[in-house]
Amino acid sequence: MTAERREVVVVGAGQAGLAIGYHLARAGRDVLLLDGARRVGESWRRRWDSLRLFTPCPYNSLPGMPFPAPDGAYPGKDEVADYLERYAERFALPVRLGSAVRAATPSEGGYTVETECGMLWARQLVAATGPFQAPAIPRLAAELDPEIVQVHSSAYRNPGQLPDGLALVVGAGNSGAQIAQELSETRPVALAVGKRLPHPPRRILGRDLFWWMFHLGAMGVAAGSPLGLFSRGQDLLIGVGLDELARRHGVTLFGRAVAADGGRVICAGGRSVAPRSVIWATGFRPDYDWLRAPVLDARGAPIQRQGVTPAPGLYTLGMFWQHWAGSSLLGGVGRDAAGLAERIVAYGGPGRATVAGAGPRKGAP
Repeated sequence: MTAERREVVVVGAGQAGLAIGYHLARAGRDVLLLDGARRVGESWRRRWDSLRLFTPCPYNSLPGMPFPAPDGAYPGKDEVADYLERYAERFALPVRLGSAVRAATPSEGGYTVETECGMLWARQLVAATGPFQAPAIPRLAAELDPEIVQVHSSAYRNPGQLPDGLALVVGAGNSGAQIAQELSETRPVALAVGKRLPHPPRRILGRDLFWWMFHLGAMGVAAGSPLGLFSRGQDLLIGVGLDELARRHGVTLFGRAVAADGGRVICAGGRSVAPRSVIWATGFRPDYDWLRAPVLDARGAPIQRQGVTPAPGLYTLGMFWQHWAGSSLLGGVGRDAAGLAERIVAYGGPGRATVAGAGPRKGAP
């Protein structure tokens, strides 16, 4: 079978893929966006029903199209999904849905891309699959009684999908805190806290926290700078804080979940809890098993600098702290996309890129 040939293939048609697609299409490049979903914005539609962005408008726009909400609004997840869908339609971006990528392999000075719908060859390839990939669930989950309902935060939708009785949320980041607050309206809730994140006030001197962060340049801190190297490990808890969850919402705080024994979860400090349901708000791990180039580190994430990997013609976009503090945000990815598009347009062909630390990881194909 003859592979369809393209100049640039982008894997992922979420916010990152659409942003790079916008810039490459405007530059006249032959670009194709591949996505396994049946609808643009589907990854947002699958999040829990009450999810809202932390960032207010106007800090939620992709290049060329403002987010259609008044300043100060915090859009819901379906509003974001609809915006992405309209964005693709407005700029007639070449999105091919229902085309999950199974493998991308260096071939003939480019990349052979195997999808569930056929084969392609691309001179250049962009991995734009976003920061939320494979759910990370602790091993102790396997030690729990099968009668306990277990759900990762990526599969949580609303309290109605859980049985009555005590719910344990494991993980006290932003997702865990929001889910714990919502569940507390209908049942007793316990929250296993591994690390207390800094909890700044949502508004300062009448302005939203993110207004200050954008205007003071915090969202533009470069990943490789001393401040960036320090900040990338300092996540913030936005919105409801842990003390407020305990005081106002009746959530019982426990230490880190360290073990399980049938119907109980044992937490740091020796306390234990016997839940009817467990929500694992424990984050995500990289899932680039489809990327068959020797560019993955020990965690399985691509080694890159400003989106350029060691493999000629292979790029990433939309990763946490890829280049700036805002690289993975809806309103921040466009900045990275513009710079990366310039590199793609200027690409001269095979010739090793120089990225420190690059090389095949153990077990990489």
